[in-house]
Amino acid sequence: MCGFEYCLALARASSIRALRPISQTLSSSSPPSVYIGWLGYPVVTVAAGLPPEVGDTSIYDLPEKWLNISLDDILRFRLTLIRGGMSVRVYDVGSSFVSKIRELAISSKPVDVEVFFEKRVRARALLDENIPPMGPSAPVKRLEINSNPYVSRHVEKVYGDRDLGAKKAILYLYKSSIPVSTIARILSTGSVGKEVRRKLVPTRWAITAVDSVVSEALIREIVGKPPINEIRLYTYVKSGNLFIAILLPTHWMFEWIEAWFPGSTWNMFGGEVVVEGDWELTSRREKYPSIGGCYYASRLAAAECLSRLGRQAGVVLYREIYPSFNIPIGVWFVREMVRATLSRPYRVYSKLSDLLSDLRSITKVPVEQIVENSRILSLLVRGRRLFD
Repeated sequence: MCGFEYCLALARASSIRALRPISQTLSSSSPPSVYIGWLGYPVVTVAAGLPPEVGDTSIYDLPEKWLNISLDDILRFRLTLIRGGMSVRVYDVGSSFVSKIRELAISSKPVDVEVFFEKRVRARALLDENIPPMGPSAPVKRLEINSNPYVSRHVEKVYGDRDLGAKKAILYLYKSSIPVSTIARILSTGSVGKEVRRKLVPTRWAITAVDSVVSEALIREIVGKPPINEIRLYTYVKSGNLFIAILLPTHWMFEWIEAWFPGSTWNMFGGEVVVEGDWELTSRREKYPSIGGCYYASRLAAAECLSRLGRQAGVVLYREIYPSFNIPIGVWFVREMVRATLSRPYRVYSKLSDLLSDLRSITKVPVEQIVENSRILSLLVRGRRLFD
């Protein structure tokens, strides 16, 4: 009746019911999941993500598998994921507690743990623009690992190589088909990099770092490829969002644009649609984009698409966020939605004007407003040739 794509009230009620039986002891199978906070840096919260159940809990912390799961269900199981942790200095990667958290982080299968909390767990949600939702935080008195973590040979290789730089380790894991969400978890716990430089990395920073490093490497590969020979339009509507991808027959350029409707996540109390974006034209960005971590998450998905095609292109990604979507759930959503968008059938055009004409029946924001807020499209509409 409210028109939302999910019910946060029901998700919270469900999490409260699931957490109510927990007093100060919990037997759990971590998906595995870890959380490294950023407030108070360089002293941060280091926590294990602990669902109130034992068994195969891997779906709790694997965004790459969430595309066909409803937001209701994602919220329900994420809000029961207890962050059981301690405050630690980021360079204390050898402490007993951090070592146990690292054992969880590098495992590719759920790990059985028993946790003793200092206080009773109370249901409180963590909603963040960069990381997936999580449940309450509870200080840990003691954490015991009751099953052997399963570490893949690829992860074991980069963890054991104390002379391998973090960027090279990230790219090695990615090329070994390790999910980017898993790589971010490994990076955040100081499990890769040269030994003297290993430290804890806040989860939100680790996610963006992996998206940035991997997409940068893919872009370096595709800029030597020939451009695509047509204009392509991809569209996808999902969970109160419209995603549009435009591929242009030119050298690598990239732009990420968001249109926030009144009542949506970042425009809760506004009276009109707000359109913002960021771009790179010929070289990669050196400054952090004003649009946030979504920029790198979407850039990764775009670079993956062009890598599969073996071509380069100018890429304009556009997203409309409607009032039925009004909570932050992390950049994983953008990464997976853009991946899905670029995997769908597409329309082909010979002229940009024809594409923009078709957009009038797809977007709710007027095409003129989109072009005005797009660095790449505005240049082309004003008469610049695509290959310029």
